[in-house]
Amino acid sequence: MSAKPAAPRLRLLHLHSSFLPGGKELRAAKLMNAFGPGIDHTVVSAVPGELGAASAVDPAISVHYPDDFPALAGRPWPRRLMGIAQAMRGFDLVLTYNWGAMDAVMAHTLFAEALNLPPLVHHEDGFNQDEAERLKPARNLFRRIALFRAQALVVPSQRLEQIARTVWQQPAAKVRRVPNGIPVAAYAHRPEPDVLPRLIKHPGEYWLGTLAGLRKVKNLPRLVRAFAALPEEWQLVIVGEGPERDAIRAEAVALNIGHRVHLPGFAPDPARVVGLFDLFALSSDSEQFPISVVEAMAAGLAVVAPQVGDVAAMVAEPNRRFLTPIGDDAALAAALADLAADAQTRAVIGAANRSKAEAEYDEATMVATYARIYAGAMGKVKFP
Repeated sequence: MSAKPAAPRLRLLHLHSSFLPGGKELRAAKLMNAFGPGIDHTVVSAVPGELGAASAVDPAISVHYPDDFPALAGRPWPRRLMGIAQAMRGFDLVLTYNWGAMDAVMAHTLFAEALNLPPLVHHEDGFNQDEAERLKPARNLFRRIALFRAQALVVPSQRLEQIARTVWQQPAAKVRRVPNGIPVAAYAHRPEPDVLPRLIKHPGEYWLGTLAGLRKVKNLPRLVRAFAALPEEWQLVIVGEGPERDAIRAEAVALNIGHRVHLPGFAPDPARVVGLFDLFALSSDSEQFPISVVEAMAAGLAVVAPQVGDVAAMVAEPNRRFLTPIGDDAALAAALADLAADAQTRAVIGAANRSKAEAEYDEATMVATYARIYAGAMGKVKFP
């Protein structure tokens, strides 16, 4: 009796605004790992060369980074969009991410029927600096039209869900809110003090920490300024990589605290790092559902942050009084000073945050939900 032929491998096309290691990129890598080695992935960045999150993909996963895919950025002329659409043929599912891939979403809507293109799921995780304060009307109209044929629009936050439903006028059945999840249990262990490159936590030191892509919208110079007045035993540790490294360093030097501000680079496994922090801070101009806040909560940390996105709903109730008005640098500095001076309050808030992370933000739930969405988009009962 002849053996049953193996089922063909699924082919997924990921079109990213950037594939530098930020929240959405690391979540995409985490999902690729979770879905296992039976899928062939192709990853494209709208910014050529920005592929740093590739280091988070398990070597056992089949993933390709083509350098000849049509450019995702440019004028949305029909001929250019047709080229992007033609490049989607041969895949089983197209996954697009954020505004930088929206031309590809439009290409799919315009040419899906004529070219018999695979289904598309769009992921919207937030906005860049140019839309941090106000969404651009022209982009809203473009999104509204481009998303017409998308099988699903996945968002992590309540605010983005509301925008998708009202501003972009997407039907309720299409919009799926999936909170970002992490392996909460992995954050319970105290890391070794020398786990970061070129940086050791010494006895008697306290670390104010953050995890972030070093981009303008994260406004990390603001965090440097807010940190500056903390006592000498406090160190600021900014874990991440990106184009704003020099600006952050320059702010620290200008304030004469360069010796207390550390940028050790990207950490591929945050669970091995976050537990070294004594307090976590965010300084962004815009966020939606920042996974770094969930990671801090899982590690039992109190969080100081502007009231961006869903942060107030994410943290435990005792933490909420340490969330500050957006853009209020003085309030951010005051909240940091208050918590830096009160270890007992930090501990109480940290325990409440960890309990909430365990109850609501575990990774297994997130992975199962994405699997159901992708299966539904492809008309399958199960994914992969």
